[in-house]
Amino acid sequence: MRISAILTFLNLFLFFGSYGQSYQIAVLKYNGGGDYYANPTSLPNLIRFCNKELGMNISTDVPYVEAGSPDLIQYPLIHMTGHGNVVFSASEAENLRKYMQGGGFLHIDDNYGMDEFIRVELKKIFPNNELVELPMDHPIFKQEYTFNGLPKIHEHDGKRPQAFAIIHNGRIVCLYTYETDLGDGWEDPEVHNDSSIKHNEALKMGANIISYAFLM
Repeated sequence: MRISAILTFLNLFLFFGSYGQSYQIAVLKYNGGGDYYANPTSLPNLIRFCNKELGMNISTDVPYVEAGSPDLIQYPLIHMTGHGNVVFSASEAENLRKYMQGGGFLHIDDNYGMDEFIRVELKKIFPNNELVELPMDHPIFKQEYTFNGLPKIHEHDGKRPQAFAIIHNGRIVCLYTYETDLGDGWEDPEVHNDSSIKHNEALKMGANIISYAFLM
């Protein structure tokens, strides 16, 4: 492992260490025209849920961080969402790859319409790693809350929800949730007229993702 990767890992370790320490989650800002800023209430709601129900100590301040920024390493988990086009430059792809290989975790949630674009861009980051579908009994679904695969929050095309991952050196570095729309489910229920059941399912699955990312 190169010195830069080791230093990145050590920096991230300060955040991964324990629930007792305060840390931040960020939203990825990217180019291409997609609405990276979608679902503004989603992460604050998820963070409040995790802090209250699981005793975490995550800051409710959720910054945006650009794909090419050196500040990526300040955040143990970065969330990405949107409905449309995504474009990573070569330097942004390299920066994201270093972040994930150095200990960071990227969660991508398709907000409907991102799929055809993000799959291409992920190949820029990890050209030799395929997205693999996680089985329904994967530990990410069996953290504080138990699910048999991803919950279906919004119908979209009526396809089954799927969780895909990029695995590097035996560790999930990128989770891509498709045909579920967890982020919409995390938002204030009145935004999308979600039932309390769907809202809670989304929050619990989101809490599982954070727990898995921080403790794996």
